Amino acid sequence: MIPRIKSVKPMNNFVLQVVFDDGKGVLYNVENDIDTIPSYQDLKTIPGLFNQVQLDPSRTCVFWNDMIDLASDTIYEYGEAENGSN
Repeated sequence: MIPRIKSVKPMNNFVLQVVFDDGKGVLYNVENDIDTIPSYQDLKTIPGLFNQVQLDPSRTCVFWNDMIDLASDTIYEYGEAENGSN
C-alpha cells in the first residue's frame, strides 16, 4: 500500500518534515536529490522555491512545480524517523 501523507512542512537546509496517516513522522533531506537530479537544482537556485512545497490531492506525492516532485513511498522509506513517532 502506498503511504499517504498527512502533512508536509519545509524546514531549514532543504529538509522536509513529513507526517503520514499511520502516525509515522520523518525528516527527509532533499539535498541529496538536489545534488543528483538535475531538475531538482532549481530548489537551490530559485529563491524561496523550496518553501513552496505542496501536497498533491492523492496525498501520495509532494511537489514544487511541474518538473520537481517526490513520491510518498520514497519519503517514507528513506526519511529519518523523528523522535516519538512510529
